[in-house]
Amino acid sequence: MRRCVIFDLDGTLTASDEGILNCVRHTAQVMGLPLPTSEMEQKMIGPPLLWSFTQLLGMTQQQALKGIEVYRERYNRVGLFENRVYPGIRTLLRMLKMKGDWVAIATGKPTGASRRIIEHFQLNEYFDCIEGLRDDDPPGKEGLISRILPPDCSEALMVGDRKYDIDGGRKAGCRTVGVGFGYGTEQELREAGCDLYAPTVDALIELLCPGMARPLGAFLSMEGLDGSGKTTQMHLLTEALTRYGYEVITSREPGGCPISEKIRQIILDPENSEMEPVTEALLYAAARAQHVREVIQPAVTAGKVLLSDRFVDSSIAYQGGGRELGTEQVASLNAVALDGTLPLCTVYLDIRHEEALRRRYAASQPDRLEREADSFHARVEAAYHQLIQSAPERFVVVDASLSEEEISARCAEQVLARLHAQEVAADG
Repeated sequence: MRRCVIFDLDGTLTASDEGILNCVRHTAQVMGLPLPTSEMEQKMIGPPLLWSFTQLLGMTQQQALKGIEVYRERYNRVGLFENRVYPGIRTLLRMLKMKGDWVAIATGKPTGASRRIIEHFQLNEYFDCIEGLRDDDPPGKEGLISRILPPDCSEALMVGDRKYDIDGGRKAGCRTVGVGFGYGTEQELREAGCDLYAPTVDALIELLCPGMARPLGAFLSMEGLDGSGKTTQMHLLTEALTRYGYEVITSREPGGCPISEKIRQIILDPENSEMEPVTEALLYAAARAQHVREVIQPAVTAGKVLLSDRFVDSSIAYQGGGRELGTEQVASLNAVALDGTLPLCTVYLDIRHEEALRRRYAASQPDRLEREADSFHARVEAAYHQLIQSAPERFVVVDASLSEEEISARCAEQVLARLHAQEVAADG
C-alpha cells in the first residue's frame, strides 16, 4: 500500500500564465475579438478553455470550439514551453520519490501537451502517471482523479491551486491541499473545503515530507577571460535554471561574502601596483576559503544551486599562468581553501585574449589585473586551455564569439544536462 499524491499542473507545479495568456490573446486576435482585460485573464488560469471562452470572452459554443483549435495550434507549437517550474517543486518531487510515494498529475490540459511540458523540464521520471481530461470525461476533475488512482492506494492527496482541484479531489475521496503560490486565493481554496493549506512551496514540502532532509544541491562556476561576456551569461544562465525550477544563488570571486569582498577591494585596487604575485595568490586563496565555508557549502547543503562568477580555475590561470607562479603550485596553495569543494561543472567562455581585451577596454576602466601586458593575458589564456585538457569531464566550453543568444542556449543546454544527470544518479 502506497501514499498517492496527485498534483494539478498549471499554478501548482508550473507558472504557466505566460504561455496560456499569450495563446488566449493570439486566439482573440485571430477571431477578431477584443483582447481580454487583465481581470478576465486572471480568471482564465485553471478552468477549462470552453468555459473561459464562453463565460469570459462571450463566445458562442461554436466560436469557442473554433477558438480552442486556434489556441491549441499555437500552444502546442510555442505556448507550452512559455512556462516555468516553481522554485522548490523539483526538490519536492525528488523527496516524494525518495519516500516511495506514487505521484501523478491530474490536469484539465490535454494529456499529450502535459507530458511534453514535464519532459521538457526534465521532470518526467518523478511521475508515475500524467493524465489530462478526455473529451468524454464529465465536467470537473472527480472522474479524472478516480480513474487514475491505483488500487493499492493507502492514502490519497490532491494538491491544487484552484477550487476545481479541491472540489474534484474531495468528490473522489482524497484529502485535499490548497496551495497559495498559484492562481487561486486562500479564500477560494478554503471555501472549497481544502483540508490543508500551504502558502509557499517550502510549506508544502513540510506538509508532505515532514522532517525529511532535502537532497543536496549543486555548485557551478563560470570562467573566462575578462571581456568574454561572463556577466551577461551569468544572468542568462541563472534565468534558464530558474525557469526549470532550480533555486539559484549567484556569487562571485573574489568576494561573495563580507570578508571576501573586503579582500577583493585590496586585490583589484589599481593603487596596489607593488603587490607581489605570491601575495596576490594568497589573498585570492584567503577570500576563497571564506567564500567556500560561508556561502558555497551551506547553499549546496540546503538544496540550492550556487553559481559562482569565477572560482579556483581563475587563480590557477591568472596567478599560476599569468604571474608565472606555476599552475601546480597555485593549485596546491588553494587545497586547504577548497576543503574538497569543486564545481559539478564549469562553463568556460572561450575567446582569444586579444578580442577579450578589446571588449573589456571598450566597456569601462580596467582594474589592476586587466592593465597587465598582452603577454600576461596570453599566458592566462594558455593556462585555461591546459586546465580544460586536464579535466575535460568538468568543463563546458562555449565559443564566446557567437551571438549572445547562441552562447546562452549552449550554456543552458549543457548545464541542465549535467544537473539532470546528477539528480538521476543521486536519486537512484
